[in-house]
Amino acid sequence: MTKFESAPRFGVLRLPDQVTFGAGSLASLPAEVAALGRRALICADPFIAGTDRFGDVVDALRGRGVHVVVDTGAAPELPVAGVQQAAARARAEDPDVVVGVGGGSALDLAKLVALLLRYPAPLSTYYGENAVPGPVTPLVAVPTTAGTGSEVTPVAVVTDPERELKVGISSRHLVPRVAIVDPDLTLGAPASVAAFAGIDAFVHAVEAFTVARRPPDWTATQPIFVGRNDLSSLLALEAVRVISGALRTAVADPADVASHTAMSYGSMVAGMAFGAAGTHFSHALQYPVGALTHTPHGLGTGLLLPHVLRVCSHATRSELCLVGEAMGVAVAPGEDAVEAALAAVAALVHDVGVPVGLAEIGLTAHDLDRVASLALGAARLAGNGPVPASQEVFRSILDAALEPTLETSGGDRP
Repeated sequence: MTKFESAPRFGVLRLPDQVTFGAGSLASLPAEVAALGRRALICADPFIAGTDRFGDVVDALRGRGVHVVVDTGAAPELPVAGVQQAAARARAEDPDVVVGVGGGSALDLAKLVALLLRYPAPLSTYYGENAVPGPVTPLVAVPTTAGTGSEVTPVAVVTDPERELKVGISSRHLVPRVAIVDPDLTLGAPASVAAFAGIDAFVHAVEAFTVARRPPDWTATQPIFVGRNDLSSLLALEAVRVISGALRTAVADPADVASHTAMSYGSMVAGMAFGAAGTHFSHALQYPVGALTHTPHGLGTGLLLPHVLRVCSHATRSELCLVGEAMGVAVAPGEDAVEAALAAVAALVHDVGVPVGLAEIGLTAHDLDRVASLALGAARLAGNGPVPASQEVFRSILDAALEPTLETSGGDRP
Protein backbone atom coordinates (compact mmCIF):
# COMPACT_ATOMS: atom_id res chain seq x y z
CA MET A 1 0.00 0.00 0.00
CA THR A 2 1.44 3.38 -0.99
CA LYS A 3 1.75 6.34 1.34
CA PHE A 4 -1.00 8.08 -0.64
CA GLU A 5 -3.42 5.18 -0.20
CA SER A 6 -2.76 4.79 3.53
CA ALA A 7 -3.08 8.49 4.42
CA PRO A 8 -6.17 9.84 6.19
CA ARG A 9 -8.95 10.32 3.65
CA PHE A 10 -10.49 13.73 3.03
CA GLY A 11 -11.48 15.86 0.09
CA VAL A 12 -12.20 19.47 -0.85
CA LEU A 13 -13.23 20.94 -4.21
CA ARG A 14 -14.39 24.43 -5.14
CA LEU A 15 -16.06 24.49 -8.56
CA PRO A 16 -18.39 26.64 -10.66
CA ASP A 17 -22.11 25.98 -10.50
CA GLN A 18 -21.85 24.72 -14.07
CA VAL A 19 -18.94 23.68 -16.27
CA THR A 20 -19.55 23.26 -20.00
CA PHE A 21 -16.81 21.64 -22.07
CA GLY A 22 -16.72 20.75 -25.73
CA ALA A 23 -16.25 21.99 -29.28
CA GLY A 24 -18.85 24.62 -30.10
CA SER A 25 -19.83 25.16 -26.46
CA LEU A 26 -19.29 28.92 -26.84
CA ALA A 27 -22.77 28.92 -28.38
CA SER A 28 -24.17 28.28 -24.89
CA LEU A 29 -22.88 31.62 -23.59
CA PRO A 30 -25.89 33.79 -24.53
CA ALA A 31 -28.34 31.58 -22.64
CA GLU A 32 -26.06 31.30 -19.61
CA VAL A 33 -25.49 35.04 -19.40
CA ALA A 34 -29.16 35.86 -19.94
CA ALA A 35 -30.04 33.55 -17.04
CA LEU A 36 -27.82 35.62 -14.75
CA GLY A 37 -28.71 39.17 -15.74
CA ARG A 38 -29.83 41.71 -18.33
CA ARG A 39 -26.73 43.91 -18.36
CA ALA A 40 -23.44 42.23 -19.22
CA LEU A 41 -19.89 43.51 -19.18
CA ILE A 42 -17.47 41.40 -21.23
CA CYS A 43 -13.76 41.67 -20.35
CA ALA A 44 -12.24 40.38 -23.56
CA ASP A 45 -8.82 39.82 -25.03
CA PRO A 46 -8.49 42.44 -27.82
CA PHE A 47 -7.62 39.85 -30.48
CA ILE A 48 -10.60 37.66 -29.62
CA ALA A 49 -12.92 40.67 -29.50
CA GLY A 50 -12.10 41.37 -33.14
CA THR A 51 -13.15 37.96 -34.44
CA ASP A 52 -16.38 37.16 -36.25
CA ARG A 53 -17.17 34.40 -33.78
CA PHE A 54 -17.04 36.80 -30.86
CA GLY A 55 -19.20 39.26 -32.75
CA ASP A 56 -21.78 36.57 -33.40
CA VAL A 57 -21.99 35.79 -29.68
CA VAL A 58 -22.41 39.45 -28.79
CA ASP A 59 -25.17 39.73 -31.38
CA ALA A 60 -26.87 36.65 -29.94
CA LEU A 61 -26.70 38.17 -26.46
CA ARG A 62 -28.27 41.37 -27.67
CA GLY A 63 -30.88 39.30 -29.46
CA ARG A 64 -31.88 37.95 -26.06
CA GLY A 65 -32.42 41.45 -24.75
CA VAL A 66 -29.09 41.67 -22.88
CA HIS A 67 -27.37 45.06 -22.86
CA VAL A 68 -23.71 44.33 -23.66
CA VAL A 69 -20.59 46.42 -23.10
CA VAL A 70 -17.20 45.08 -24.20
CA ASP A 71 -14.00 46.15 -22.40
CA THR A 72 -10.76 45.18 -24.14
CA GLY A 73 -8.44 46.85 -21.64
CA ALA A 74 -6.91 43.70 -20.13
CA ALA A 75 -3.21 44.61 -19.97
CA PRO A 76 -0.67 41.79 -19.68
CA GLU A 77 0.34 41.03 -16.09
CA LEU A 78 -2.71 43.01 -14.83
CA PRO A 79 -1.24 46.11 -13.16
CA VAL A 80 -3.33 47.22 -10.20
CA ALA A 81 -4.00 50.66 -11.69
CA GLY A 82 -5.41 49.06 -14.83
CA VAL A 83 -7.72 46.86 -12.78
CA GLN A 84 -9.00 49.82 -10.79
CA GLN A 85 -9.59 51.77 -14.01
CA ALA A 86 -11.47 48.85 -15.55
CA ALA A 87 -13.62 48.63 -12.43
CA ALA A 88 -14.41 52.34 -12.66
CA ARG A 89 -15.47 51.95 -16.29
CA ALA A 90 -17.59 48.96 -15.32
CA ARG A 91 -19.24 50.79 -12.45
CA ALA A 92 -20.47 53.45 -14.89
CA GLU A 93 -22.21 50.70 -16.90
CA ASP A 94 -23.80 49.05 -13.86
CA PRO A 95 -23.59 45.43 -15.13
CA ASP A 96 -25.27 42.62 -13.24
CA VAL A 97 -23.09 39.91 -14.82
CA VAL A 98 -19.40 39.97 -15.82
CA VAL A 99 -18.00 37.75 -18.57
CA GLY A 100 -14.29 37.03 -19.10
CA VAL A 101 -13.21 35.88 -22.57
CA GLY A 102 -9.51 35.33 -23.26
CA GLY A 103 -6.37 34.09 -21.58
CA GLY A 104 -5.48 34.28 -17.92
CA SER A 105 -5.24 38.09 -17.83
CA ALA A 106 -8.73 38.59 -19.27
CA LEU A 107 -10.26 36.02 -16.93
CA ASP A 108 -8.49 37.41 -13.87
CA LEU A 109 -9.54 40.93 -14.84
CA ALA A 110 -13.16 39.78 -15.03
CA LYS A 111 -12.85 38.24 -11.56
CA LEU A 112 -11.41 41.39 -10.05
CA VAL A 113 -13.87 43.71 -11.76
CA ALA A 114 -16.69 41.51 -10.45
CA LEU A 115 -15.14 41.83 -6.98
CA LEU A 116 -14.75 45.61 -7.11
CA LEU A 117 -18.25 46.13 -8.48
CA ARG A 118 -19.65 44.55 -5.34
CA TYR A 119 -17.00 45.75 -2.87
CA PRO A 120 -15.44 49.00 -4.16
CA ALA A 121 -12.45 49.29 -1.85
CA PRO A 122 -8.78 49.55 -2.90
CA LEU A 123 -7.76 46.23 -4.44
CA SER A 124 -5.06 45.79 -1.80
CA THR A 125 -7.86 45.30 0.75
CA TYR A 126 -8.35 41.81 -0.66
CA TYR A 127 -4.73 40.63 -1.04
CA GLY A 128 -4.06 37.18 0.37
CA GLU A 129 -6.61 34.55 1.33
CA ASN A 130 -10.23 34.71 2.41
CA ALA A 131 -10.35 38.53 2.47
CA VAL A 132 -13.26 38.87 0.02
CA PRO A 133 -16.32 39.63 2.18
CA GLY A 134 -18.90 37.63 0.22
CA PRO A 135 -20.27 36.75 -3.22
CA VAL A 136 -19.10 38.96 -6.10
CA THR A 137 -21.06 40.01 -9.18
CA PRO A 138 -21.93 36.79 -11.07
CA LEU A 139 -19.12 35.64 -13.35
CA VAL A 140 -18.99 33.64 -16.57
CA ALA A 141 -15.50 32.57 -17.72
CA VAL A 142 -14.52 31.52 -21.25
CA PRO A 143 -10.82 30.63 -21.70
CA THR A 144 -9.15 30.95 -25.09
CA THR A 145 -5.84 29.38 -24.04
CA ALA A 146 -5.15 26.03 -22.39
CA GLY A 147 -3.03 26.85 -19.39
CA THR A 148 -4.18 28.90 -16.43
CA GLY A 149 -7.35 27.02 -15.53
CA SER A 150 -8.62 30.35 -14.18
CA GLU A 151 -12.13 29.55 -15.41
CA VAL A 152 -12.53 27.10 -12.52
CA THR A 153 -10.22 28.48 -9.80
CA PRO A 154 -10.64 30.79 -6.78
CA VAL A 155 -7.51 32.82 -7.55
CA ALA A 156 -6.65 36.01 -9.45
CA VAL A 157 -3.16 37.53 -9.71
CA VAL A 158 -2.18 41.18 -10.16
CA THR A 159 1.02 43.19 -10.47
CA ASP A 160 1.40 45.82 -7.75
CA PRO A 161 4.25 48.31 -8.38
CA GLU A 162 4.53 48.83 -4.62
CA ARG A 163 5.54 45.20 -4.23
CA GLU A 164 8.39 43.30 -5.83
CA LEU A 165 6.29 40.30 -6.79
CA LYS A 166 2.87 39.60 -8.22
CA VAL A 167 0.12 39.42 -5.62
CA GLY A 168 -2.62 36.82 -5.36
CA ILE A 169 -6.20 37.36 -4.29
CA SER A 170 -7.70 34.03 -3.26
CA SER A 171 -11.30 33.43 -2.24
CA ARG A 172 -13.98 30.86 -2.90
CA HIS A 173 -16.13 33.83 -3.99
CA LEU A 174 -13.88 34.33 -7.06
CA VAL A 175 -14.82 30.96 -8.55
CA PRO A 176 -16.92 31.78 -11.65
CA ARG A 177 -20.56 30.81 -11.58
CA VAL A 178 -20.27 29.31 -15.07
CA ALA A 179 -17.23 28.08 -17.01
CA ILE A 180 -17.54 27.52 -20.76
CA VAL A 181 -14.51 25.70 -22.18
CA ASP A 182 -14.62 25.55 -25.98
CA PRO A 183 -11.39 24.03 -27.33
CA ASP A 184 -12.06 25.51 -30.77
CA LEU A 185 -11.06 28.88 -29.29
CA THR A 186 -7.50 27.63 -28.72
CA LEU A 187 -6.86 26.52 -32.30
CA GLY A 188 -4.21 28.49 -34.14
CA ALA A 189 -2.31 29.63 -31.07
CA PRO A 190 1.41 30.27 -31.71
CA ALA A 191 3.69 27.44 -30.63
CA SER A 192 5.21 29.48 -27.81
CA VAL A 193 1.77 30.28 -26.35
CA ALA A 194 0.66 26.66 -26.56
CA ALA A 195 3.95 25.51 -25.03
CA PHE A 196 4.21 27.87 -22.09
CA ALA A 197 0.50 27.82 -21.26
CA GLY A 198 0.37 24.06 -21.65
CA ILE A 199 3.43 23.30 -19.55
CA ASP A 200 2.04 25.55 -16.82
CA ALA A 201 -1.14 23.46 -16.81
CA PHE A 202 1.08 20.38 -16.44
CA VAL A 203 2.88 22.02 -13.50
CA HIS A 204 -0.50 22.78 -11.92
CA ALA A 205 -1.41 19.12 -12.11
CA VAL A 206 1.90 17.72 -10.85
CA GLU A 207 2.23 20.23 -8.03
CA ALA A 208 -1.39 19.71 -6.97
CA PHE A 209 -0.55 16.01 -6.63
CA THR A 210 2.70 16.58 -4.72
CA VAL A 211 1.74 19.38 -2.31
CA ALA A 212 1.72 18.76 1.40
CA ARG A 213 -1.09 16.57 2.70
CA ARG A 214 -2.54 17.96 5.92
CA PRO A 215 -6.00 16.81 7.07
CA PRO A 216 -7.93 19.95 8.02
CA ASP A 217 -9.45 21.17 11.22
CA TRP A 218 -13.07 21.22 10.09
CA THR A 219 -14.06 23.64 12.84
CA ALA A 220 -11.77 26.36 11.45
CA THR A 221 -11.98 28.52 8.33
CA GLN A 222 -10.21 26.53 5.65
CA PRO A 223 -7.32 28.04 3.71
CA ILE A 224 -7.95 28.32 -0.02
CA PHE A 225 -5.20 25.79 -0.67
CA VAL A 226 -5.97 22.89 1.66
CA GLY A 227 -3.23 20.59 0.32
CA ARG A 228 -3.32 17.25 -1.45
CA ASN A 229 -6.59 15.43 -0.92
CA ASP A 230 -8.52 12.54 -2.40
CA LEU A 231 -10.77 14.60 -4.67
CA SER A 232 -8.09 16.92 -6.01
CA SER A 233 -5.69 14.02 -6.55
CA LEU A 234 -8.10 12.18 -8.85
CA LEU A 235 -8.32 15.27 -11.01
CA ALA A 236 -4.59 16.00 -10.86
CA LEU A 237 -3.59 12.57 -12.13
CA GLU A 238 -6.18 12.75 -14.88
CA ALA A 239 -4.70 16.08 -15.95
CA VAL A 240 -1.16 14.63 -15.89
CA ARG A 241 -2.30 11.76 -18.10
CA VAL A 242 -4.08 13.94 -20.65
CA ILE A 243 -1.61 16.81 -20.85
CA SER A 244 1.48 14.62 -21.08
CA GLY A 245 -0.10 12.76 -24.00
CA ALA A 246 -1.25 15.84 -25.92
CA LEU A 247 1.11 18.76 -25.29
CA ARG A 248 3.87 17.88 -27.76
CA THR A 249 1.39 17.58 -30.63
CA ALA A 250 -0.52 20.72 -29.64
CA VAL A 251 2.73 22.73 -29.74
CA ALA A 252 3.83 21.23 -33.04
CA ASP A 253 0.48 21.62 -34.84
CA PRO A 254 -1.71 24.65 -34.07
CA ALA A 255 -4.54 23.15 -36.15
CA ASP A 256 -4.62 19.68 -34.58
CA VAL A 257 -8.12 19.45 -33.15
CA ALA A 258 -7.62 16.34 -31.03
CA SER A 259 -4.55 17.58 -29.14
CA HIS A 260 -5.94 21.07 -28.55
CA THR A 261 -9.21 19.59 -27.32
CA ALA A 262 -7.24 17.38 -24.93
CA MET A 263 -5.22 20.36 -23.72
CA SER A 264 -8.32 22.45 -23.01
CA TYR A 265 -9.75 19.55 -21.02
CA GLY A 266 -6.47 18.89 -19.22
CA SER A 267 -5.94 22.53 -18.31
CA MET A 268 -9.49 22.77 -16.94
CA VAL A 269 -9.12 19.60 -14.87
CA ALA A 270 -5.73 20.72 -13.56
CA GLY A 271 -7.37 23.99 -12.50
CA MET A 272 -10.04 22.07 -10.63
CA ALA A 273 -7.29 20.16 -8.83
CA PHE A 274 -5.02 23.02 -7.83
CA GLY A 275 -7.95 25.33 -7.03
CA ALA A 276 -8.37 23.27 -3.87
CA ALA A 277 -5.00 21.56 -3.31
CA GLY A 278 -2.79 24.44 -4.42
CA THR A 279 0.60 24.55 -6.08
CA HIS A 280 4.00 24.90 -4.44
CA PHE A 281 7.68 25.60 -5.04
CA SER A 282 7.79 26.01 -8.85
CA HIS A 283 5.18 28.74 -8.54
CA ALA A 284 6.74 30.38 -5.48
CA LEU A 285 10.11 30.60 -7.22
CA GLN A 286 8.61 31.72 -10.53
CA TYR A 287 7.24 34.91 -8.97
CA PRO A 288 10.73 36.45 -8.50
CA VAL A 289 12.19 34.66 -11.55
CA GLY A 290 9.49 36.13 -13.77
CA ALA A 291 9.84 39.58 -12.22
CA LEU A 292 13.60 39.65 -12.78
CA THR A 293 13.64 38.16 -16.29
CA HIS A 294 10.31 39.40 -17.72
CA THR A 295 9.64 35.97 -19.14
CA PRO A 296 6.29 34.14 -19.43
CA HIS A 297 4.91 32.55 -16.29
CA GLY A 298 4.69 29.06 -17.79
CA LEU A 299 8.26 29.22 -19.05
CA GLY A 300 9.47 29.71 -15.49
CA THR A 301 7.26 27.13 -13.79
CA GLY A 302 8.09 24.58 -16.48
CA LEU A 303 11.82 25.22 -16.28
CA LEU A 304 11.81 24.88 -12.49
CA LEU A 305 9.54 21.85 -12.15
CA PRO A 306 12.09 19.05 -12.80
CA HIS A 307 14.46 20.55 -10.23
CA VAL A 308 11.72 21.11 -7.65
CA LEU A 309 10.58 17.51 -8.01
CA ARG A 310 14.10 16.14 -7.68
CA VAL A 311 14.91 18.13 -4.54
CA CYS A 312 11.60 17.02 -2.97
CA SER A 313 11.69 13.45 -4.29
CA HIS A 314 12.69 11.86 -0.98
CA ALA A 315 9.31 12.99 0.42
CA THR A 316 7.19 12.21 -2.64
CA ARG A 317 8.37 8.84 -3.94
CA SER A 318 4.89 7.29 -3.96
CA GLU A 319 3.39 10.31 -5.68
CA LEU A 320 6.14 10.47 -8.32
CA CYS A 321 5.65 6.81 -9.14
CA LEU A 322 1.97 7.52 -9.77
CA VAL A 323 2.85 10.57 -11.88
CA GLY A 324 5.11 8.34 -13.97
CA GLU A 325 2.33 5.79 -14.39
CA ALA A 326 -0.08 8.51 -15.47
CA MET A 327 2.46 9.65 -18.07
CA GLY A 328 2.69 6.11 -19.42
CA VAL A 329 6.30 5.61 -18.36
CA ALA A 330 7.46 2.04 -18.88
CA VAL A 331 9.89 1.11 -16.10
CA ALA A 332 12.53 -1.42 -17.10
CA PRO A 333 13.47 -4.27 -14.72
CA GLY A 334 15.82 -2.92 -12.09
CA GLU A 335 15.09 0.70 -13.01
CA ASP A 336 14.06 3.15 -10.29
CA ALA A 337 10.48 4.22 -11.02
CA VAL A 338 11.07 7.60 -9.41
CA GLU A 339 14.06 8.30 -11.64
CA ALA A 340 12.03 7.22 -14.65
CA ALA A 341 9.23 9.63 -13.72
CA LEU A 342 11.65 12.51 -13.17
CA ALA A 343 13.25 11.84 -16.54
CA ALA A 344 9.86 11.79 -18.26
CA VAL A 345 8.89 15.13 -16.73
CA ALA A 346 12.20 16.71 -17.76
CA ALA A 347 11.87 15.34 -21.28
CA LEU A 348 8.38 16.78 -21.70
CA VAL A 349 9.56 20.19 -20.51
CA HIS A 350 12.50 20.07 -22.93
CA ASP A 351 10.53 18.76 -25.89
CA VAL A 352 8.06 21.66 -25.92
CA GLY A 353 10.83 24.25 -26.04
CA VAL A 354 11.23 25.43 -22.45
CA PRO A 355 14.76 26.82 -21.92
CA VAL A 356 17.06 24.39 -20.15
CA GLY A 357 18.37 26.65 -17.39
CA LEU A 358 17.91 29.94 -15.56
CA ALA A 359 21.15 31.29 -17.04
CA GLU A 360 19.55 31.00 -20.47
CA ILE A 361 16.88 33.54 -19.45
CA GLY A 362 19.29 35.99 -17.86
CA LEU A 363 19.82 35.01 -14.22
CA THR A 364 23.24 34.63 -12.66
CA ALA A 365 24.51 32.95 -9.51
CA HIS A 366 24.54 36.40 -7.93
CA ASP A 367 20.72 36.56 -8.24
CA LEU A 368 19.88 33.28 -6.56
CA ASP A 369 19.92 34.25 -2.89
CA ARG A 370 17.56 37.11 -3.62
CA VAL A 371 15.24 34.89 -5.65
CA ALA A 372 15.13 32.36 -2.82
CA SER A 373 14.40 35.04 -0.21
CA LEU A 374 11.61 36.60 -2.27
CA ALA A 375 10.07 33.20 -2.98
CA LEU A 376 9.89 32.45 0.74
CA GLY A 377 7.68 35.52 1.02
CA ALA A 378 5.05 33.86 -1.18
CA ALA A 379 3.74 32.09 1.90
CA ARG A 380 0.64 30.41 0.44
CA LEU A 381 2.91 28.68 -2.11
CA ALA A 382 6.12 28.21 -0.16
CA GLY A 383 4.19 26.79 2.78
CA ASN A 384 2.40 24.28 0.58
CA GLY A 385 5.44 22.26 -0.44
CA PRO A 386 6.00 18.59 0.30
CA VAL A 387 9.07 19.50 2.39
CA PRO A 388 9.51 22.54 4.66
CA ALA A 389 10.52 25.60 2.64
CA SER A 390 13.78 27.27 3.57
CA GLN A 391 16.49 29.42 2.03
CA GLU A 392 18.64 26.30 1.74
CA VAL A 393 15.97 24.22 -0.01
CA PHE A 394 15.23 26.99 -2.48
CA ARG A 395 18.92 27.60 -3.13
CA SER A 396 19.42 23.91 -3.87
CA ILE A 397 16.63 24.05 -6.46
CA LEU A 398 17.96 27.25 -8.02
CA ASP A 399 21.57 26.03 -8.06
CA ALA A 400 20.48 22.91 -9.93
CA ALA A 401 18.34 24.94 -12.34
CA LEU A 402 20.93 27.60 -13.16
CA GLU A 403 22.94 25.83 -15.86
CA PRO A 404 21.80 22.21 -16.10
CA THR A 405 22.10 19.95 -19.09
CA LEU A 406 19.16 17.82 -20.13
CA GLU A 407 21.00 14.82 -18.69
CA THR A 408 21.68 16.38 -15.28
CA SER A 409 18.07 17.52 -14.99
CA GLY A 410 16.95 13.93 -15.44
CA GLY A 411 15.83 14.23 -19.04
CA ASP A 412 18.02 11.67 -20.78
CA ARG A 413 15.18 9.21 -21.10
CA PRO A 414 13.85 9.00 -24.68
